[in-house]
Amino acid sequence: MQKAETLMIGIIILSFAIGAYFYPQMPENIASHWNAEGKVNGYLPKFWGLFLMPLVSLGLFLLFLAIPKIDPMKANIEKFKNYYDGFVALFIAFLFYLNLLVISSNLGFEFNIIQALSPAFGILFYYCGILVENAKQNWFIGIRTPWTLSSERVWNKTHRIGGRLFKIAGAVAAVGIFSPGFAPFLVIVPVILIAAYTFVYSYLEYQRGKE
Repeated sequence: MQKAETLMIGIIILSFAIGAYFYPQMPENIASHWNAEGKVNGYLPKFWGLFLMPLVSLGLFLLFLAIPKIDPMKANIEKFKNYYDGFVALFIAFLFYLNLLVISSNLGFEFNIIQALSPAFGILFYYCGILVENAKQNWFIGIRTPWTLSSERVWNKTHRIGGRLFKIAGAVAAVGIFSPGFAPFLVIVPVILIAAYTFVYSYLEYQRGKE
């Protein structure tokens, strides 16, 4: 088993252990959702409030583990497997951090959860940029449009610019720690713009290649 996979399994086990440890101390209904201002606006029963995130982490871990094995272009995934494993480990760590914030909030610690998540989103998006820049053509990972999947040249050019944009999005998201009121917009809007831009860019680049 690779070191990255061992780390992910360790984080997931720790998530379940922490949930079990704090279970007796938690109220019957746990605050689990916050609005854009960082105020609680949703609750879950105690069991789901503590164990939903670890269960999601476990499910995603198994899915991410399967992707390199079932992709028709799995030989290409092997070329950037280290970056892929790094992203999966970082994503599992992100969910673990989110779960810790939920537990801390329900234990009575006062903080703005949106503000606390901003730097975590920044790190995650920045590493997405690194992964995208290094991703080779495949069916599951990266910026998958009809035109990137039809042309390796379009794939490479789209991912080169998409990687840079995700790194910028990471820096923008991290700014939310200083401006919690705008943090949700600083996280969501850049990602939507990147998705729209790379979709159009890949189409235009494909058409340019045909000409």
